Order: sequence, then structure tokens, then C-alpha cells
Amino acid sequence: MRGPVVNLPAQHSDAPASHLAHAAGAPTHRAWSRWLPPLVLLALAAGCVVVAARTVTCLRETVELARLSEPLQHAPRGARMRLLIVGDSTGVGTGASGPRESVAGLLAREFPLLHIENRSRDGATLDDVTRQLGGQARFDMVLVQAGGNDVIRLGSAEALRRDVDRIVALAHERAGQVVFMPAGNIGNAPFFRAPLSWWMTWRSRQLHRFVQAAAERHAAVYVNLFQEHDDDPFVAQPGLNARDGLHPSDAGYRAWFDALVSQADLRRQLARAMGPPAPSAASL
Repeated sequence: MRGPVVNLPAQHSDAPASHLAHAAGAPTHRAWSRWLPPLVLLALAAGCVVVAARTVTCLRETVELARLSEPLQHAPRGARMRLLIVGDSTGVGTGASGPRESVAGLLAREFPLLHIENRSRDGATLDDVTRQLGGQARFDMVLVQAGGNDVIRLGSAEALRRDVDRIVALAHERAGQVVFMPAGNIGNAPFFRAPLSWWMTWRSRQLHRFVQAAAERHAAVYVNLFQEHDDDPFVAQPGLNARDGLHPSDAGYRAWFDALVSQADLRRQLARAMGPPAPSAASL
């Protein structure tokens, strides 16, 4: 005789996915939470290694370019005007294929009767530039190309402002006309990557603000090369950068030269002192 029939509930396969995953041996949320931080750190470390390797390569390029560079001096017979250039590697023309392709070289080519004494040195800070302005010699004009190393070395904003003001005041002791042309937005240089590039842009903006204010106080000319990322020709045209990703190339220095001539109204000022200029550097 059979006993009573008992209807057992049917077994369904709609158990929670997490339970099924756990049963199948898949990682649980707790497992992921344990492994995720080390994985993130590993990815960051790998990225840092790549960036560090690239930075070392760029630094080697910078050192090599500095070794090959030399500031152009131009002492023509019968010179009608004397220009003193002080500054850092951008005054030297580091990154250009030769001294004649630097800003000083382009000035000498366009104004052959312009006497140029170039005291710029690779690695010079604004404090170094104050010493470049020493001596008793008088000039008709001083061109300052400096400030980039102070941006990179992350000194205090107050020291930056003070040094800029001191340089413009000292330059006026050497010449009646002073032109200050700091490097552009250093944060846009291919050498730097975010987030450091953001900091370099902020520091560059500070430098330009201080130079503009000092120029207004001391009746100097400020040449503005600063551009935000989306407007910067050095971003849109990589060929304006030298191979180290930090200095201008020949084409980059030509762009700076054009900005200098335009913003400082240099052709009119030099023509008034020296007579008609030679054919433009672009046509040579």
C-alpha cells in the first residue's frame, strides 16, 4: 500500500546571480575590493615608469641642445644702434639649428647695422639675469628673454614678482628702451604632461602677469607670447617645438621674432634710429 503523495516545490534556477557566481568560483565584490587598489597602483606605477623614461630622454635632448648652442654676437662696422640681450636659453637660441636662427640672429639678419651684445646663458634664472645687466656700458635698447626657468623651478610668487620688477628697473639703467619677452605658455610644451602641465600653465600665467605689470610701472614694452592651450600655435603646429619638446625650433623662434617685431613696433623704432631696414628675414 502506497503512502500519501507529497508534492514537493519545484526547484527553480532563479537564485541570485551573486550566489551563482560565488558557486562558480567567480570573484565576489569583496574579492574585487581587495584586488582593485593594488591593480590601480600597478597601473599608475607603469604609467610613471613610461613618463619617467620619456622625461629622461627629453632631458638628454635638452642637455645636448644646450651644449650645441651659443649666443649670437653681432658687431658690424658702422653700427648705428646698440642692443643688449639678456636672458636664459631662449635668449641663446637653444633648440634652433644655429645662432642665426635665434631671435638675436633674425634681428642681425634683418637689421645688419644693429650691434648686438648677447649675454644670455643656458639655465639662467631671473636672479642670474640681474647680474647679466651689470656694468656701466650704455645701450640704445635692452631685450630681456627670461623667466622660464623660474616657472619650472617653482619658486615663490613673491620672489618671481620681485625679480621681474628688479630686472626691468636695472635694464632701464642700461638703456632708454626696454623690451621684456618671456617664454610663452610653458605648460603647453610637449615636455610636460598633466597634471604637471596644468601647474606650469598657472605659473606661466603668473609670470606674464608680473611682467606686464612691471612694464607698465617702468614704461617698458611687454611682448605677450602666452596662449591658452586651444589657441597656442605651438600646440597646433608641433614643428614649432625643438626635438626636446621644451625649446622652440627654427620655426618657433621665427614665430617669436614676428611677435617681437609686431608687438614692440620694432621695425619703426629701429628704422627711425638706423634708417631703412634690410629685406625681411623671411625673404632671405
